[in-house]
Amino acid sequence: MRLGIDLDGVVADFNSGWMQLHADEFGTVLRPDMVDSWDCLHRLGGFSDMREFWAWAAPKEHRRSIFRHLEPYPTAVDSLRQLSSAGHHVVIVTTKPAWAHTDTFRWLADNEIPTTEVHLSERKYEVDCDVYLDDAPYVLEQLVEHRPTATICRFVRPWNRRVEGTHDIRGWAEFLELVTERS
Repeated sequence: MRLGIDLDGVVADFNSGWMQLHADEFGTVLRPDMVDSWDCLHRLGGFSDMREFWAWAAPKEHRRSIFRHLEPYPTAVDSLRQLSSAGHHVVIVTTKPAWAHTDTFRWLADNEIPTTEVHLSERKYEVDCDVYLDDAPYVLEQLVEHRPTATICRFVRPWNRRVEGTHDIRGWAEFLELVTERS
């Protein structure tokens, strides 16, 4: 099967990563459990809006972008390797600003993500997959609308909400089980 896998918040621990960078630059003490809604990052980081947050997150003369040094969630990479070894096609489908494309490809290579297909797109539903795994509520809604025959999985996180028509996934073991059942 073709498995459309999101990166940030699903494979890569985006919140720990940006919070560590923020602490390094501003001396703040932020914790991932403080992220309790979609697009609240600017408020936590002391930025006026998300545009200002993303401007800060972009690469600077003294550092790569925020996406370059994120840590994978425990078991995420091993789970993707298991799925690939079982004959499934891991398709990375992620949304990134243009300034993050190079760092995203470097991150995929550094973490040896088992994929030969990567899509950087706002319209993830344009990538045909049998199963999708994402954490963004607006993406999940679009997938449910545009891909009614696919299995759409919401990676349950404190910052997202239930989306009708999706399967709630609370961890990588649960996702592996779902894919195995549907194979």
